[in-house]
Amino acid sequence: MRELEYPFDAGFIVTQKKKIKRRLLEQIKDTHSSCIPTRVAVLGGGTTTDVKDCIELFLLHCGIEPVFYESEYNRYYQDAVFSNDELDSFHPDFVYICTSNHNITEYPAITDSSEYIDGLVSNEISKFTAIWDALFQRFHCVIIQNNFDMPYLRPLGNREAWDIHGGVHFLSRINMAFAEYAQTHEGLYICDLNWISSDYGLKEWADPYFWYMYKYAMALEAIPYLSYNVANIIKSLLGKNMKAIVTDLDNTLWGGVIGDDGVENISLGSEGSKDQAYQAFQRYLKRLQTQGILLNIDSKNDYENALAGLEHPDSILKKDDFIDIRANWDPKDTNFLEIAKTLNLLPESMVFIDDNPAERHIVREQIPGAKVPELTEISYFAATVDRSGFFEVTNFSADDLDRNIMYQDNAKRARFEKTFSDYGEYLLSLEMKAKIRPFESLYLARIAQLTNKSNQFNLTTRRYTREEIEIVSEDPQYITLYGKLEDRFGDNGVVSVLIAHCGDDKCQVDLWLMSCRVLKRDMECAMMDALVSECKKRKIGEIIGFYYPTKKNGMVRLFYEERGFTKIEEDENGNTVWKLEINESVEKQNKYIEIV
Repeated sequence: MRELEYPFDAGFIVTQKKKIKRRLLEQIKDTHSSCIPTRVAVLGGGTTTDVKDCIELFLLHCGIEPVFYESEYNRYYQDAVFSNDELDSFHPDFVYICTSNHNITEYPAITDSSEYIDGLVSNEISKFTAIWDALFQRFHCVIIQNNFDMPYLRPLGNREAWDIHGGVHFLSRINMAFAEYAQTHEGLYICDLNWISSDYGLKEWADPYFWYMYKYAMALEAIPYLSYNVANIIKSLLGKNMKAIVTDLDNTLWGGVIGDDGVENISLGSEGSKDQAYQAFQRYLKRLQTQGILLNIDSKNDYENALAGLEHPDSILKKDDFIDIRANWDPKDTNFLEIAKTLNLLPESMVFIDDNPAERHIVREQIPGAKVPELTEISYFAATVDRSGFFEVTNFSADDLDRNIMYQDNAKRARFEKTFSDYGEYLLSLEMKAKIRPFESLYLARIAQLTNKSNQFNLTTRRYTREEIEIVSEDPQYITLYGKLEDRFGDNGVVSVLIAHCGDDKCQVDLWLMSCRVLKRDMECAMMDALVSECKKRKIGEIIGFYYPTKKNGMVRLFYEERGFTKIEEDENGNTVWKLEINESVEKQNKYIEIV
């Protein structure tokens, strides 16, 4: 729904939110889309109903169906720290603490000593750490906490920024303390109210009329911007981030048409204003690439011209920065789908960037779900992509840093595969080695990330937070396995995760998933062998597996049958239950991977 994509009309969203919600629900029903259910508690220091309603719209738009608990006005501390039967029974997956500078207990006075002001800072931090600690202990949930927007007034003028008595300095100290806490505590995420309000325009954001009249912490039309940022954090944690960019070249990465103008005449560099703008956009894309976003090219161009542009001395991006380069005269939607196939990604996890509105329209219409931001003038390309929230970073692992290398290595494997006529010989030639072990603290962030990302090879599509992963890994009733895979071309990192709980001589598989980048490499067989081995150690007689179909995981519909299981149950929705009896006749299935 275009109304919920950046840049959006905030006034329209606020006034038409009920109508927008109805349309979203109808769209989900008509397309038989499967949404991720989640429970969100909103604990507010002001009036939060409109904030909650707008969060719901943005989450529904990206395939997440939330239910909410909303605290009474300004009861955020009491709900968090003290017993609350309604909140306890709700048991949230996410708690959003929607506070603002209006909720500061006491600001410094000009006559206060530095020691007294230090005490004020300490009191505020203690209040919020008590909230976070209590919520972690009760719910093991994700906490999203606003930092503080800057004050509407500055009695000391510019001195507010550095004088210990200034409100700006005081709030900045608290914000820094919040940041330091988040750096050292998994599960706490900061919603940057300070930046959001500045980006919106502090004078308009903090319009005091809305606080005095309605106890809104920001202007009415600013609410969707806050809700949008909160939703971006939630959707990122639930694996709804984009994974790749597919970009045009002419008038997108450089100015001009390279086939007509020649490489020497394209606009790119540090001289003119347009040159600088194109180079700055390339620099922004390069930053995304270093964060693990996969860059690809979809351009109506001769291949040689495309490479010539990337070899321009002022080009930040070079040929090796791209995984797949499609420079030809095929329709761009066709190239887009071919790139998705090469990367083994779903098209809806990719962003299409093109200056041409006609090309954007074709991709948007032909590939439902693909993200196609509206671009205007090159000076604003980076800002539009950045504020669209495609790549909100929450959990960040070493595998993210190495993702481009891993996909480049996959391209080498694909070329290498073509030199073999026998696929088994090809797998042996890869010289694969796997490490399969119970969950370890070193990899918990990556494991949690995988549970919220993998869709195609995911038998039950269950989602786990980092805190839930920790609990499971420490419970002796569970079998947990992660698998790392490397071969002659490189290390793929953690690529498979399995969680099963045991009891009554049975092992029930709650989660089994694998990254799409290692499909058809026998890793699933190696994980199966490890599961059977662990069950034998525990003297467990049978393994029960579940398959819950979605629009995206059809490729594993017969996975358990292929592993030797027998189907024992199926309902009208296609949900199936499978059983494998563990005895001496169960043979090892992995033939090509050395387990280390």
